[in-house]
Amino acid sequence: MTKNEFLSILGEGLANLPNEERREILYDYEEHFVIGLENGKTETELVTELGDPRTIAKQYKATQIIEKAQQNPSITNIFNAIFSGVSLGFFNLIFVLGPFIGLIALLIGLFGASAGITIGGLGMLLGSIIYPFFPEYIAIGNISPFALIFLGIGILALGMLFSILNCYIAKYIFKISVKYLQWNLNFMRIKGGIQNV
Repeated sequence: MTKNEFLSILGEGLANLPNEERREILYDYEEHFVIGLENGKTETELVTELGDPRTIAKQYKATQIIEKAQQNPSITNIFNAIFSGVSLGFFNLIFVLGPFIGLIALLIGLFGASAGITIGGLGMLLGSIIYPFFPEYIAIGNISPFALIFLGIGILALGMLFSILNCYIAKYIFKISVKYLQWNLNFMRIKGGIQNV
């Protein structure tokens, strides 16, 4: 592969990046070729040293998506960052997608538990309020309906507090996920021998 082919493939791969950033990246790689050629290396040696331009472009795009997720950690941005990280190779399929699916399952479980507690408290509260009108349909045992009202309010409040706590946990998990993606991307650069020019 020649210098022009390398830069052309890299430019095509960076097409979705902002023009200024794309020009800067291409300029840096062109400069790397100029310096390398002045030091007596061939274009083929420099291309081998730099690596596959498609992989380099994917890494730049993944970096941009991860930075966007870090600035605005919405669910959409996090999922985009995860899938851009996974697209970098089989290694990431295991070490990025696997833990992320586990964290999403944990969040679903936590939100399900908080919803169950909240609904249970609401049901207890409504049941104790309705009990005097339909005592034959509602079994409350030896507990006073007034005590059940307060117990229902307490469980309802506990469920709502648990939901709020889950929102903070989700936010923290998203931030940790973005940091992990950045670490993973840097690890892939080092492992692949790809340099930041």
